Amino acid sequence: MTISDPIGDMLTRIRNAQMRKKSQVSTPGSKLRERVLAVLQSEGYIRGYSALEQDGRPELEIELKYYDGEPVIREIERVSRPGRRVYSSVRTIPRVANGLGVSILSTSKGVLSDSDARDQNVGGEVLCRVF
Repeated sequence: MTISDPIGDMLTRIRNAQMRKKSQVSTPGSKLRERVLAVLQSEGYIRGYSALEQDGRPELEIELKYYDGEPVIREIERVSRPGRRVYSSVRTIPRVANGLGVSILSTSKGVLSDSDARDQNVGGEVLCRVF
């Protein structure tokens, strides 16, 4: 079965696993998913991730993070979808929860958080927002 929105699928797996208080969740692997997870890890929303190979296919094992029994990720939402791409210049990069959350962008300099994109003065496609 092909997935039309791989990033949306990964975010939904994370959201569902956190509702069930799972410590880990796996998702099919890709470079874009791995880069999004690297941003989530550097911003402190997940413990980490590891790339595995299962039956000859790449898999990503994501370790979820909790604080006092509650998930660290309160809200994770896809912004740019395959049917409606959302792009943003450096001046119009959205702030999530007045700077407490993070927007993840796909830029010409790679997948970056909103603050890194502002520091590097680049805009791009707004993949998702996390709070």
